[in-house]
Amino acid sequence: MLLKKIHLKNFRNFGEEKFNFNPFLTIIIGENARGKTNLLEAVYLTSQSVGFRESREEELIKFAENIANIQAEYISTDSNFEFRVDFNKSDSTVRKVFSINGVKKRQYQYQEEVTKVVLFSPEQIEIMTGSPDKRRKYFNTLLSSTNYLYKKHLNNYEQALRKRNKILERFKYEQGFEDELIYWDDYLEKQAIYLVEKRQSYLDFLNKNNKIDSKSFSISYLKNVFNKKKLEEYFDLERRIKKTMIGPQKDDFQISEVDNSEKNLHRFGSRSEQRLAVFWLKFNEIKYLEQIYGYRPLL
Repeated sequence: MLLKKIHLKNFRNFGEEKFNFNPFLTIIIGENARGKTNLLEAVYLTSQSVGFRESREEELIKFAENIANIQAEYISTDSNFEFRVDFNKSDSTVRKVFSINGVKKRQYQYQEEVTKVVLFSPEQIEIMTGSPDKRRKYFNTLLSSTNYLYKKHLNNYEQALRKRNKILERFKYEQGFEDELIYWDDYLEKQAIYLVEKRQSYLDFLNKNNKIDSKSFSISYLKNVFNKKKLEEYFDLERRIKKTMIGPQKDDFQISEVDNSEKNLHRFGSRSEQRLAVFWLKFNEIKYLEQIYGYRPLL
């Protein structure tokens, strides 16, 4: 599918604008603070249902406005598709409404049907240079966009983790929480098993497609296992600090360049090597999406 045009109303700094796109390559040129990145974010949002720079959703709506929308038209060999996202702001909350060809969709339905995009931005060097949560966020975003069950298990895990931490916070002052803790431990373990399995599966895909030009890469999964044995091992520490200390929320991923030996690019890679590693991830993201959906995503 190819992006033909996009219509923005009250999105970011735009009042009402329409943009047409070339089916092969579109270059966006403009002075600073004119909205180039905002336009790219609008394209990204029509696919991912969230922006890539927002800290609060109301920031997506133009200042002093309460409604906004993005309408993107895609073409395939025999059909046209209109993907639309409407924003309605009330007080400090924003409600999004998703539709395809005028038919309203739930968010997960919309994400399953919408054309996929791959974002490649300078800030993504943080996958290599940033803390483990940057890498977890990258993989969680990708896997959630291609697998609704992954997103569901991830949300379940994060919600249950917050509840378990609340129990640990109260543990010192109230009695009888052992049974409640056991319930959430069992629930979290089930969710964690699914998350770890899907993360490992994608890393296996990356390691099977480890070359880009003359360079070879590998990625290692530094798992933080959530199971009964580790829960017993960390129980006293968790009671003291009132926080869960194990689980996939503490996983990390290590990318290395493979030559005669493996070089940890997070610690020892030059900036150009780290950029090439990000390019390797993005190249394989395109290949992975094409393998699932049968067409190349928009880059």
